[in-house]
Amino acid sequence: MSEPLLIRQDQGPIANLTLNNPAKLNVLSDAMLQSLSDTFDTLSADKTIRVITLKGAGKAFCAGHDLREMTTKRQTPDNGAAAFKDLFERCSHVMQQIRTLPQPVIAQVHGIATAAGCQLVASCDLAVAAEATRFGVNGVNIGLFCSTPMVALSRNIPQKQAFEMLVTGDFIDAHKAHALGLINRVSPENDLGSQTQDLARTIADKLGSAVKIGKWAFYKQSEMSLSDAYAYVSDVMVENMLYAQTEQGIDAFLNKQPPKWDQ
Repeated sequence: MSEPLLIRQDQGPIANLTLNNPAKLNVLSDAMLQSLSDTFDTLSADKTIRVITLKGAGKAFCAGHDLREMTTKRQTPDNGAAAFKDLFERCSHVMQQIRTLPQPVIAQVHGIATAAGCQLVASCDLAVAAEATRFGVNGVNIGLFCSTPMVALSRNIPQKQAFEMLVTGDFIDAHKAHALGLINRVSPENDLGSQTQDLARTIADKLGSAVKIGKWAFYKQSEMSLSDAYAYVSDVMVENMLYAQTEQGIDAFLNKQPPKWDQ
């Protein structure tokens, strides 16, 4: 029996996911997208998991869509138009699932993250990358502008920098990706896993319900006007203040004690 395309390994409140198709650089094939979507649905309802990490097996994080698989979709009367529309809609759905998950998702990136693989990094809430990692939205090099990856990328880094990557197809290294805001941390290759887990444990130690409401509010307010955002998050703060465990956390702080969450 072949190994699953997506491996899930839980460590307490942390779910560690691994894209597991190293021979094809963990491409986002139809089957991989389905595995991600199904797993995200399961994790969304899992109240024991407070953080998710996502990495790739082998020598790369993710090389984007499966171009060989895509070429087979052309063998239809409409030259693949319906199949391509379905593919990009399913991929977009997976990227949006990450944002709507109650748990923060941390990308652990190494090797390359190209096209939809770079989109996947940009769609995650946080990212830690090995020093030698390269990032690119390289579709333009084969005549296919990375329009769907552009959505996540342009919401992570300055527009002119994003547009340069999109129209040149050039790679950027991990240090530039960090400077632009695409990733949070740059790590030595041999320390990548431990740095990612350290970040995951730091978040997992927080009150899960507070992180959940905060994640959703973070993205929702960013799409509002300034006055609407303040009005919305004021209501969020009120809701959060009324949590019994938030009251306990405040009491613990005032009494100079560490909080003890009953999560």
